[in-house]
Amino acid sequence: MMLIYLDSVIVIYHIDGDPPFRARANKRISDLESAGGRFAVSHLSRLECRLQPIRVGDAATLALYDDFFALPNVQIVPITQAVFDRATLIRATLNFKLADSLHLAAAVEAGCDLFLTNDTQLGRFQDVAVEILP
Repeated sequence: MMLIYLDSVIVIYHIDGDPPFRARANKRISDLESAGGRFAVSHLSRLECRLQPIRVGDAATLALYDDFFALPNVQIVPITQAVFDRATLIRATLNFKLADSLHLAAAVEAGCDLFLTNDTQLGRFQDVAVEILP
């Protein structure tokens, strides 16, 4: 069974993205799920996804995010000291943003097979397969 880490932007596209982005994210997530894939996110993902609906008082969209994070095929991986240590190395060597470094480190530490993102810069990362959603 394949474990796929979903970058926060992919979850945002899936739940609340503009129609072309939502369609691409939904299709890729559906294809991966049909192939037996399970998904991983972190509490950082929850923070990033839930921020805007809370900021604007959009309870309906917030509920959609909360429902997504509670799905049985979505695993929330902890951001442990090992994740922070790995993120420090990633940030120091590749100069990625802090959040990106934490997401990538969480994916590696959780044993993910794939990291799904739309950020082409993250394609330089070598410790887990990175797929850029077009």
